[in-house]
Order: sequence, then structure tokens, then C-alpha cells
Amino acid sequence: MNFQSLDLNLLRVLEALLETGSTVRAGERVGLSQPAVSAALGRLRHALGDPLLVRQGQRLVPTDYARGLAGPLREALDRLRAVLAGPEDWDPGRAEMTFRISGSESQADLLMPRLAAELAGVAPGIQLQLLELGTPGFLDRLERDDADLAILPEMDLPPWAEGRRVFVSRLTMIARSGHPELAGLAAGAEVPLDLFCGLRHVLASPDGRMQGMGDAALARLGRARHVAMTLPNFSGVCRVVEASDLVALVPGHAARAGIGRGTLRAHVPPVELPPVPIAMVWHRRDAAAPAHRWMRGRIAEILALLDEGGPPL
Repeated sequence: MNFQSLDLNLLRVLEALLETGSTVRAGERVGLSQPAVSAALGRLRHALGDPLLVRQGQRLVPTDYARGLAGPLREALDRLRAVLAGPEDWDPGRAEMTFRISGSESQADLLMPRLAAELAGVAPGIQLQLLELGTPGFLDRLERDDADLAILPEMDLPPWAEGRRVFVSRLTMIARSGHPELAGLAAGAEVPLDLFCGLRHVLASPDGRMQGMGDAALARLGRARHVAMTLPNFSGVCRVVEASDLVALVPGHAARAGIGRGTLRAHVPPVELPPVPIAMVWHRRDAAAPAHRWMRGRIAEILALLDEGGPPL
């Protein structure tokens, strides 16, 4: 292969093809039509002397040679994107861009109103999108370049991702204000173990499993709670608790809005539970981009206000 004659734009197409397995989706990512992507693939095959991707059903799958290229190619293009990201004096007041955040529904209540208020004054040209976090691949949107940032419980990250802890949320038991079985218990007080296990619980369980946070700690005591309902997310759990006599064990940040409105009361669970660290995660390709760094800073400052590393709610 004559590297000097290679159109480097073809490498962007190859990266997109390897990550999407589709000429249509690769074209959407790099701004080309499907025929143009197919033509680029033909030129790449000729230049590199390998089929690179072969059709398997509705998807293009990489050859062994192309699989070996994927990691080094991504790293090389990430470094090039960082070099060409632009000057450090990036001006948010003149920026015109869309920033996509992948997060849980609780971010709609906790982050987005505050972030919208801040950007309105200093970066009115930045549009925000909150995308559903999704399961089971919490980081899939970042890897596909369908999101710029993810906010999720801290976890081990793949080599292509970077992250930082932004706040810690403590697990708390929530019940509706006026719950008849908790009438004699002050807000913020610890719930007796027998009472906790006897109450009917609603559980956030994306896959429908009837066990979740806190159940292992109860099992070590030889106890179990009564799970009467499961829902896929904490926002739905909080709404059910507000409207019924079911209770729930949730991260404090997920219930903060309802507690602030007075529709929910928080109580300390009867078992010691570890706090939940929440992290902000992004793709390494965006790490040095001035716009991305600026947005990460603003979001981290807002989320830091949610930290519950001290006493429980």
C-alpha cells in the first residue's frame, strides 16, 4: 500500500464501518450517502488488499485483518481528533452545537433544569438532549457515538472510556407522606427491621428480577422484604410510592424531587448499606475537545451539589 496516496478520509469511513457494521449507519455517522460509503469501502479494499468487511445476513462483519485494525485505528484517529480539536480559548457564548447526555430519568429532574438555566445565560447556542440510559449495555451509546456523556453508577470502564466520580448517593427508604404504618415514625428516623420487612415494597428492576439493592444485606440477617411490584426505573418507583402505600429502597438523589415537594418522606433503612457512587463517563475521543471539557466541568459542578456523602437524608 502506498500510504502517501491514501485519502485519510477513508479511515474515518473504515472506523465507522467497523463500529456499526452497516453502510447506512456508517454514512449517517460520517455524513455520506450509502453509495458513497460503499464506494469508499471498495477503495479501502483495493488499497489494503483485504475484503475488510463481508456480509453476514443483514450485517457486515470484519475480517480477521480488519478486526486487528479496529483498536489501533480508533486510537490513532482519537489522537488526531484531539490535536485538531481547536484552540483552548473556545467561547461557549458563540458555540452552536448539540450535547447529548445518556442518563436515567432522575436526571430530568435533577440535572437538566439546572443545566438549562446555566446555559441560557452563557451558552444559548448549545442544545441539550437527554437520552435514555438503556440496558444491558450502559455505555453502548457512547461507543456508537450516539451520546457525548453518560451519567451512571460507577463501574469498571473499557479501555476506550474515561470517567470521574461526580457525587455519592445514599440508599434511603421512601414512603408517601401520611403512610398509615409509618405515622409514629419521624421523617429521617430509622425504620425498625420487622416493620421494614413487613411493608410492601416496589422495586426498580429493569429485567424484572424480584431482588435488588439491600436484599443481600437482609439475607445475611436471615430476613427478606415483601416485594409487591417491580418497575424498570426509579422515576416510576417514586411515582408509585407517592400514590400508594408501597415503600421503596432507592438512591437518595432519585427521590430528592419528591422529598422536596413534601409528597415523599425519607427514612433510614434498618441495615447498613454501602453508598452508590455516581460517575460521569465519556469516550476517549472526546477527552481533549474544548467544548466537551467545558460541558463536563459545568455538569460536574451541578452534580456535586447532589452529593450525599455525609449523613443520610
